[in-house]
Amino acid sequence: MSTYPTKRFFLFLFLILQYFCSNAQLSEGKVYHIGAMRNVMWKGELFGTIDLDSLKGIAGLYGVGPIEGLAGELLITDGECFQSRVVSESEMKVNASFDAKAPFFVYSVVNEWKSFDIPEDVRDMHAVELFLDSITIKASRPFVFRIEGIAESGSIHIVNLAPGSKVSNPDEAHQGQINYPLNNEAVEITGFFSTEHKAVFTHHDTFMHMHLITPNRKKMGHIDSLRLAPGSWKLWLPMSIF
Repeated sequence: MSTYPTKRFFLFLFLILQYFCSNAQLSEGKVYHIGAMRNVMWKGELFGTIDLDSLKGIAGLYGVGPIEGLAGELLITDGECFQSRVVSESEMKVNASFDAKAPFFVYSVVNEWKSFDIPEDVRDMHAVELFLDSITIKASRPFVFRIEGIAESGSIHIVNLAPGSKVSNPDEAHQGQINYPLNNEAVEITGFFSTEHKAVFTHHDTFMHMHLITPNRKKMGHIDSLRLAPGSWKLWLPMSIF
């Protein structure tokens, strides 16, 4: 009698148990990360270290990272995963799907949020970083945050490395990258703040890693610059960090 059906059953059972166990281990407000930005940029580790399908179905999930091979950008917001890829210098394609892998990824589960008004003198990314730092000085870090408002101006990018490319430095990693402008557009931002994870899930010159998506789901990408329209911005932080 063949043992193949039995082996297949136990493999299926193992995958199901692994899925539920991994989901059960996600604590409210805790930040999880896999892979590292520096390994992608300097060591050329472009392969996927996490299959996002393993995170599917988790309520209150948020996350950011690139698609494996640096072929696009990833954003998970409130349990829904979006992918963006370059079509041309003026057009991108955004679709909702967990069918992707990432060479590095940072994520967190939050279902209870505390809201804050962003002061009118906080107008750019550097000011946002300082504001976040000031109001969370006694809070648990790292943390995920959400921001919504009107982008007076700004720029997002989508990585777009050619298939089969080799990478040994950031300049090579950003070959093919396309920047897209923002002009008086409503945006929804998911970001992660940490003073301890530079070159892991934030760049070396910032404590933040932020992706945004427009409410119509036509634009999504990594934030390079942002000018905030005064009086329009709202911030949410996890209740669990206070």
